[in-house]
Order: sequence, then structure tokens, then C-alpha cells
Amino acid sequence: MTNILSRMEAVQSPIIPIVGELIRNTPGTISLGQGVVSYPPPPEAIELLPKFLSEESNNLYKQVIGIPPLIAAIQAKLHSFNGIEINDDNCIVVTAGSNMGFVNAVLTITSPGDEIILNAPYYFNHEMATIMAGCHPVIVETDNNYQLRVDAIASSITSKTRAVVTISPNNPTGVVYPEASLRAVNELCRERGIYHISDEAYDYFTYNGVKHVSPGSFSGSNKHTISLFSLSKAYGFASWRIGYMVIPSDLLVAIQKVQDTILICPPVVSQYAALGALQSSPKYIQENLSKLAKVRSAVLVSLQKLEGICTIAPADGAFYFFLKVHTSMDTFALVERLIKEYQVAALPGTTFGMNQGCYLRVAYGALQQETAKAGIERLVTGLKNIL
Repeated sequence: MTNILSRMEAVQSPIIPIVGELIRNTPGTISLGQGVVSYPPPPEAIELLPKFLSEESNNLYKQVIGIPPLIAAIQAKLHSFNGIEINDDNCIVVTAGSNMGFVNAVLTITSPGDEIILNAPYYFNHEMATIMAGCHPVIVETDNNYQLRVDAIASSITSKTRAVVTISPNNPTGVVYPEASLRAVNELCRERGIYHISDEAYDYFTYNGVKHVSPGSFSGSNKHTISLFSLSKAYGFASWRIGYMVIPSDLLVAIQKVQDTILICPPVVSQYAALGALQSSPKYIQENLSKLAKVRSAVLVSLQKLEGICTIAPADGAFYFFLKVHTSMDTFALVERLIKEYQVAALPGTTFGMNQGCYLRVAYGALQQETAKAGIERLVTGLKNIL
């Protein structure tokens, strides 16, 4: 019995529940840790729920890859916003969130012992899923501004490499990769006969005129690009667990095997709500992103007070800033002290693969402007006093 959990013992424990327990034990803590938005889903999402309830057949299993009306709405969104065209070479699969899309992809394209390239700092669930699949995450460091180092990625590809993962806009850094970098990675994957997994959960979240670029829109990319999307962020759907992926058509049979085994079908009630969300007025996203941009500006002003204590790279996307703290202090010990002594929580950079040095991820998407400002002021005070 001692070896039953051996595979899972190699997987890091999810950090958010650990930090969450510290927050619960310290009443009054402002959390700068959770990667969600503060606003609810659009009313159009809720308005479709009676239609779901009115049809008894909706209590039965539906299509493994998603209900046709939702797939049609997703196809329209991909065309208008991402520039991705659905044709004979690719197709859409609705998932229970983009995390599940990543698991689907890794289980489909790998065998135990294969390698997946992750760019550090990476999203911890990508590393966890790769190890769970019996594969090896190969970590490639980004540059000082957390931008991709394409030459380093190229030199890390081996005969066991099955995919390169990019996240733009990025979690945890908030950076947005320029089109040239994404094109270079996508072309590299095509040349080497591997997949480019593009996580675009934050595709709507860009600032300062920066535009999001989807590698799946590049000419000739359909057969080797796997694109992951989510409604959790832009539409306030975190607990509804609904997302989608665009995959090469020749992966569909294998993806269906994985999804039918793990999920059978995406939650139909969430699919109806997602259909309503995608049919909502463009003003819904525009107005909420405008409010979030104001929160971001207020956070930036307060973070300037950390000059000399932290280095903060430019971040034009998502709702994160990634702080390099100039200290030799253990990162998790710092997180604990910030919570217990200053009632403010951030996530440690170690969970994102940054084991050399001290890093903190600061999230502002879940907070109103005044609360976010208060949280950052606590962070500033805490770091100045502790360090």
C-alpha cells in the first residue's frame, strides 16, 4: 500500500488552498492571491437558464464535445476576436474549463516519459498536469522581463519533446508576448514536428493599446496548434467550469476518449449559461475591463513605493503583477508573515517554478478599486517593515 500514491507524491500541492487556510485563520486579510474577477456573469447568461430547465432532455448526457449552439457561438467569437477560422483542419471541443483542456491535450499527445516545455515562471497547474500524465516538464527560463527566449526553447527540444506551452496574456506575470515571439515559437513547433499549446484564458485582458495575438490565427498553424480558452475570467464564470479548446482535427478521436472518460460531457447547464454570455452585448466586457483598468492604474501607483525593494517588470495583460523581492528570505515565510502580521495575502513565486530568489504574484482582478488599493498599501507597508 505504500506505493499507491507514488505518482501524486511528485506533484506539488495546490498553493491556493494552502494560502486560503492562512487567510481564514487571519480574519480581515485582503487577498491579492486569487486569480478571478470581481464582477458577475452577464444577465444574458442567467436568462438562458429557464430554457435549460424547461427541456427535460437536458438532464441527460449530451455530446462529448459540447452542444451545437454553443459550438456555433464559440466559432463566431473565434472568428471575430481571435482571427481563428474553423475548417477541415481543426475543430472546437467544449471543456470543463481551460485547465481540463490542457489535461485533454497532454494525455492525447504524449506517452509516459515524454517531455513538455514550460516557460518559467509557469502556471502551476500545467506543471502538475504534466507530471500526473507521467511526463517530464522541461523548464526554460524567460528573460528579465519574463519574455520568451526562443533560442533557449529551441535548444531544449529533444526527441522526447511533444509540445511547447505559451501563456499570453501571462499568468503569473501579466506580460503579453509580442506577435513576433509567438510566430517564432509556432514556426519552431511546426519545423520540429511538435505541438504549440497556447493558453489564452486571459485573451480579453490587455491594456495600453496592446493587442492579444492568437497563434491559431497564423497561416498554416491549424495542424500543430492547440489553443485553450476559458469563460472563467472575462465572463465571471469561475465556478461554472466552462471553457473550450481548438485542436487539430486529427486529435479529435483521442480527445473524445479522454473527455468521455473524465467528464462524459461538459455540464449542460454551464453550456447554456456560456451560450448566453457569448451572446451578450459587447458593452459587458468593455465596461468591466474599463473598470479593471482603473483598478490596475491605482495598484501601479501604490506599487511604485516599492522601488528599491522590488523589481516589477512591465505587465500589459491579465490582472497580475509579478514582484521580484530583493531579499534572501524564504518566499513562503514572507507570505506567512505578510498574512499574519499585515493581513494581506499574495502567492509565492516558488509555486510558479521560481525557486532561485524571492518572488510574489499580486492579483487585483477580484477586488474593487478601494480594496485593491488598501491591499497594496498593506503589502507595501509589510515589505518595508519586514525587509
